[in-house]
Amino acid sequence: MDHHRHLMKALADLFDDMDRAYDEVAGQCGFECNGCEDNCCRTRFYHHTLAEYLFLKEGLACLSDNARQRVAKRAVEVMTRMRAAEAAGRPVEEMCPLNEDERCLLYASRPMICRLHGIAHQLRRPDGQIQSGPGCGDFDRQCGPQPKAVLDRTPLYTAMAQIERQLRSLWDYHTKIKMTIAEMVVAILDEPGDGPLSGT
Repeated sequence: MDHHRHLMKALADLFDDMDRAYDEVAGQCGFECNGCEDNCCRTRFYHHTLAEYLFLKEGLACLSDNARQRVAKRAVEVMTRMRAAEAAGRPVEEMCPLNEDERCLLYASRPMICRLHGIAHQLRRPDGQIQSGPGCGDFDRQCGPQPKAVLDRTPLYTAMAQIERQLRSLWDYHTKIKMTIAEMVVAILDEPGDGPLSGT
C-alpha cells in the first residue's frame, strides 16, 4: 500500500485546503454549523472516488478493534434499512454509521462532500458555465438567500480529479464508484486483500 502514500498525503493536504476554504466563506457569511434538525450526517451522500475510499480505509484502520466492530455493525444495519426503504419506495434517511454520540469517529478522514456541504457554492464547468448551489436550510436561515460569499468548489474539484486520475492509473483501476459511507465501510472491512475495492 505504500506505493500510493504520496497521493494520500496530497489528498490530506487538499482536505486541509477544503476545510480552510469552507471556514473562510462561512466566516464571511457569519455562518456557524452547530447541529440542527437537518443533520447532514443523516443525508444520503454518494461518494465517487477511489481516493476517498482509500483515505477512509486508512482512517478505519486507526480505530480500535472495538470501535471498528461497532462501526461495522451499524454500517450493515444502515445498508439493510436503506435498501429496504428504497425497495418499498419510502424516503431514505439514516444516520451515518461513523456518527457516534453525535460526533464523527473519523472526522479527519471524512470524504469531500462532508467537508463542503452546507454553504452556498459555485462550480465552473468545463464548458465555462457557472453552476450554483444553495446552502443547507440552516445556512439559508442564518445568511439569507443572498449570502455575502459563496464557496468556489472549482479548484478543489480540479485538484481532487488530478489525485483521482493518478490513483486509478497507479492501481490500474477503471470501475465507476457510487457508494454511501455505509457501503464503503462494509466493503473495506470485507476486503480479503490490499487492493482497492478488492472485495467488490
